[in-house]
Amino acid sequence: MTTEDSLAHPDQPRSGIARALAVIDAIGRSPQKHGVSTIARETGLSKAVAYRILRELVSGQFLRFDEETKLYGLGPGALNIGLAAMRELDIPAVAHRHLATLSELTGQTSTLSVRQGWSRVYVDQVLSRHEIRMSVALGTSHPLHAGSSSKAILAALPDSEVEDYIGHHELDRVTAATITSADLLREEIARIRRLGYAASYGERQTEAASVAAAVHGATGQVVASLSVCGTKAMFDGDGTSQERLGEAVARAAAAVSADLGAGHRGPAGVTSVPRQNGRAGLSAVPREEHHE
Repeated sequence: MTTEDSLAHPDQPRSGIARALAVIDAIGRSPQKHGVSTIARETGLSKAVAYRILRELVSGQFLRFDEETKLYGLGPGALNIGLAAMRELDIPAVAHRHLATLSELTGQTSTLSVRQGWSRVYVDQVLSRHEIRMSVALGTSHPLHAGSSSKAILAALPDSEVEDYIGHHELDRVTAATITSADLLREEIARIRRLGYAASYGERQTEAASVAAAVHGATGQVVASLSVCGTKAMFDGDGTSQERLGEAVARAAAAVSADLGAGHRGPAGVTSVPRQNGRAGLSAVPREEHHE
């Protein structure tokens, strides 16, 4: 690097490895392939330096070069590294700190469900500090049409998969509030996509209320959902609005998605990061728990 280059781009990577990583990051963050000029501009490197790095990465099969368009994209080497990183991801481990923050912020129990085919399973929770609080049975499986955690996952699927679910699964009633009509479920899915979170009042457990948002993986697919749950009285009686809780859980789900490597768009054009609209200490007495 010349003195002139260093003065022009004081924040650019200094070492050869750091420069190569900056080039890989610039290409990996974009859904489009780029030429030398664009990569040099985004990394702050000179075109000559960027070109040398690009050729080395192509030689190592980490990048791929299109002879016709003269553009660079990720190669099989990058794919292998990405797949290895995805295998190492432990969704509950990644999400737990966000669950803890969400519970502290809202004062309610926060939960994590992972998708398993056409159902979802509770795998983690952080309990509310309230004496009367909700808890869930970890390891239990639930259909995708009943409750906010389920509906958040269903709404994040492509339309074709939503229709597959509706067409091949009975919309069984769990409580009197469960949605059992295909048309009403489609309307509910549209509402969830519009808001960026799902809400449930007694759909799966009569006295329970909850809000939830979908969590996406590195390729944009929905892998889980985060929820905040409590009793109906807690949600309605302590001044906590559905909107505020919904925005909080959507932000937490977006943070987990980012930690899992999610991009900006999921399948079927559904945003993989949910859209955002703009307490007491431990008690010495036993706590009464309601199971959602």
